[in-house]
Amino acid sequence: MGDEQLSVHGTKDPELVSAAGRPLRVAAIDGVVARSLNVVLTDNGALTEIWRRDWALDAGGVDQVFQRTLAPGAVSAWHVHLQTTDRLFCARGQILLVLYDARTASPTHGVVAEHRLGERRPAVVSVPAGVYHGVRALGATEALIVNAVDRAYVYEDPDHWRVPIDSDEIPYRW
Repeated sequence: MGDEQLSVHGTKDPELVSAAGRPLRVAAIDGVVARSLNVVLTDNGALTEIWRRDWALDAGGVDQVFQRTLAPGAVSAWHVHLQTTDRLFCARGQILLVLYDARTASPTHGVVAEHRLGERRPAVVSVPAGVYHGVRALGATEALIVNAVDRAYVYEDPDHWRVPIDSDEIPYRW
């Protein structure tokens, strides 16, 4: 193009990812840690490490691992734990994970954060107790979410609290 002048109309895109491929502009919530994961291609497929203690994403151990599916476009929101830490990984499809910090003593109390993750953007997100979360399956395929919690589900006394999807307590609309 040399010395030519261009007349450009419209709005310039903001920076969305770093040069290393890390998503930018995701609100930070105290205690929430997201780690982008590497996919190692093999002769017969691929390997993705989902969780390692030496990453030190949080201080808890793993007491239970389970998976959940969500139909295309489905939303599961809102819930929170008072003691349990969730570690969420989307193994198939793509999801939007939305977090809301309801912890009154937290320096990020009231902050809402959106994380997009899935097959094309493998990441694990550690969600501490007191942070509400909800998930939407993006795209036309079912999403498969794996959760490695630090405290196993107690059938007789679940550490699982819900508010309606349109609750005024959470400043976010799906």
